[in-house]
Amino acid sequence: MYLNLTTFSSPLLAAATETADSSLIVAGVLLSLVVTYFASKVGGELSNRFGLPPVLGELLAGVIVGVSFLHLLVFPEGGADGSSSLIIKFLETTAGLSPEAADSVFASQSEIISVLAELGVIILLFEIGLESNLKDLMAVGIQATIVAIVGVVVPFTAGTVGLMALFGIPAIPAIFAGAALTATSIGITSKVLSELRCLNSTEGQIILGAAVIDDVLGIIVLAVVASLAKDGAVDIGNVVYLIISASAFLVGAILLGNIFNKSFVAIVDKLKTRGELVIPAFIFAFVMAYLASVIHLEAILGAFAAGLVLEETDKRKELQRQIIPIADMLVPIFFVTVGARTDLGVLNPAIPSNREGLVMAAFLIVVAIVGKVITGFSVFGQPGINRLAIGVGMIPRGEVGLVFLGIGSATGVLSKPLEAAIIMMVILTTFLAPPLLRFVFPDPDKVAAAVEEKFLETSSNTALAMKTLGAIAPPDNEVGNLETNSDSGER
Repeated sequence: MYLNLTTFSSPLLAAATETADSSLIVAGVLLSLVVTYFASKVGGELSNRFGLPPVLGELLAGVIVGVSFLHLLVFPEGGADGSSSLIIKFLETTAGLSPEAADSVFASQSEIISVLAELGVIILLFEIGLESNLKDLMAVGIQATIVAIVGVVVPFTAGTVGLMALFGIPAIPAIFAGAALTATSIGITSKVLSELRCLNSTEGQIILGAAVIDDVLGIIVLAVVASLAKDGAVDIGNVVYLIISASAFLVGAILLGNIFNKSFVAIVDKLKTRGELVIPAFIFAFVMAYLASVIHLEAILGAFAAGLVLEETDKRKELQRQIIPIADMLVPIFFVTVGARTDLGVLNPAIPSNREGLVMAAFLIVVAIVGKVITGFSVFGQPGINRLAIGVGMIPRGEVGLVFLGIGSATGVLSKPLEAAIIMMVILTTFLAPPLLRFVFPDPDKVAAAVEEKFLETSSNTALAMKTLGAIAPPDNEVGNLETNSDSGER
């Protein structure tokens, strides 16, 4: 049976309808994915050529194709509409999309890409959970908790007090900006650590554990400042609820690991069709992500917890292999869209409203970096640990900082200069972290070479020592002859 393609080409290229045609929405999504994948691949490869983490290249490529430059990948929440998207203009030219339907197609296409990006970061954190070790994370639990608390308290206090004292910012906007400084992007940091093969180092585990706790603390802080912005008072009941639900979720996920592991393996062993392992794993990860969302935590925390639980099973390595190609398809969408949403226009000093924002941004950036670097030096009882690396790993704000900013903008408490300052702080900390992490963590290949050299040196010394001992000690046959002669002498 053959399809007559001419019957389909006419409607697709005919005069456009005034409503969003589903085929045109799909076309817009496909073009957006072409741009996204091309940008991520070129950016990642170029970044790798210069010895930088590929994720930095993906972020920068996103900036180039996004709202700051090419306008190929733009989103409505940044103030864009269908007329500002080159992809929509291309559809108008090639697929007969009418100007009236452009905004509708643009909104739907952008929403789908945003959902795919969210799905990408959920899968990324699930993958990171599978690569982590629950016992190792629990072993650094106290250290990670201290790092997280310091990483929330120091930048929040310094940012809030500094804005009020130095710039005369009212209390509630200053508190909101201080809250935005507490965030840590676990997605960006964990991806770089994984690329550097440092995820399972002691430093990597402390960073990972602290970033998880930091997210929970950040959500609680956000609930407090959102209540302040809305009502002028803190909803104590909501804060208590968040603390209890977050603690119960994380503890419950850890306890679940001991119960669920064997059941999961038993179920998987009975399945015989394609996807017998990866589909049940994704079901579990998505259920955990949903539960986290329901109790007002980040969905990525639920996915990370699911990865930790399944890491304890003997199916872990096989599951990791099966997830890699899926992650390769979805995770780049997340990093490119983070870059694409970044508007570098706020850095233009020629615009008068940006100048005040630039001064405040300089202050916030210093507080953002120093406030997180300090956290590494709060680690105790760990001689020889790379404290600077731990602090640097907590620097990027990424999408979490943008969430704080979005809620602050929605409440109307932030002035335009302060909004621009927060955006610049988020941009700079997000883009500085990957190269800084590469700088503070030793090159894994050099470390491996040094370990191998040390091993060979040790082996050589051992062989030399054995040879020396062999020269001093009598050969085995001589020892045997002596023992025989001794025995015969006694007899």
